[in-house]
Amino acid sequence: MHPTIRHTLDQISPVSGDALLRAQSHLDSLTKPPGSLGRLEEMAARYVALRGNLAELPKKKAIVVFAADHGVTQEGVSAYPQEVTCQMVKNFLSGGAAVNVLARHAGAEVLVVDMGVNGDFSPHPNLLARKIAPGTQNLARTPAMTRDQAETAIRIGIEIATEWAENQGDLLGTGDMGIGNTTPATAILSVLGNSPSRQLTGRGTGIDNPTLEKKIRLIENAIATHKPNPEDPIDILAKLGGFEIGGIAGLVLGAAARRIPILIDGLISGAGAALALGLSPTVKDYLFPSHRSCEPGHEIFFKLLGRPPILDLDMRLGEGTGAALAIPILEGAIRIYNEMATFKSAGVSTRAV
Repeated sequence: MHPTIRHTLDQISPVSGDALLRAQSHLDSLTKPPGSLGRLEEMAARYVALRGNLAELPKKKAIVVFAADHGVTQEGVSAYPQEVTCQMVKNFLSGGAAVNVLARHAGAEVLVVDMGVNGDFSPHPNLLARKIAPGTQNLARTPAMTRDQAETAIRIGIEIATEWAENQGDLLGTGDMGIGNTTPATAILSVLGNSPSRQLTGRGTGIDNPTLEKKIRLIENAIATHKPNPEDPIDILAKLGGFEIGGIAGLVLGAAARRIPILIDGLISGAGAALALGLSPTVKDYLFPSHRSCEPGHEIFFKLLGRPPILDLDMRLGEGTGAALAIPILEGAIRIYNEMATFKSAGVSTRAV
């Protein structure tokens, strides 16, 4: 394992149970019945505890969109051609995509990481050029990448999270772009969740029934042929693929090592975060699942995390749209913690014993 990954794993520590209890005690002192704000209270308590009882609103926020192409598109498993990946990266950089709109609404930056797009880009302040290769290999016929490439993808994500922390960034959200990437993401979650691919495979960009059946058989055959080790997340990533999925896994690990909360987007981000959980179960304390994708494979991530999503809006776009939408909700929970009066300060009687 690359020293950067090993060092990062060693730095990840669980959120203090005492800090959680103190945060919940404060929430219970506010002018409301205990627990009446539901999951907002859990979110606020965990955010404050993982930030070391610093309850300030996040000041510097970013959605990090990892982009890469996939050799498996050669098999015709997507409704869109591969060149859309490159075209959409340019759309992100010009500010015209859905994630840009929602990130502006949330007051967050959009950073785009070229992990392996089959195309070139002009320099841009919001583009991080980290191309490993112009796309993965076709996982239907060969392992998607080498183990070294898989570790490189994870390391890049770690380095981005580290740089963000060093620049006083205090909240991150995950995003993705890559035509064909629901295929490797579903395969990864099938292995990690020990679940049949047929039950997890969705329509991605909107494929028809014959293409869906082809996609299911392709995932089943790839897992049977490459035999990824379910106990080794890096082996799973290398054999089933996704440079952007590896980058997301690394971003999660790096954020947790720096005690930065991170909002997880949809299916692709869920696969990356699930790989991170496999490498360090402790990262669950730092994850805020933003929304439930229509893709059935996403349920494996929630099962592994042991926590439901914040939103359920029948979304399946990716890009980081769910993460961006969830930022104001998380900030609302923090404002409740900071600004709501206590029974004592408001002169309100507590409930009768």
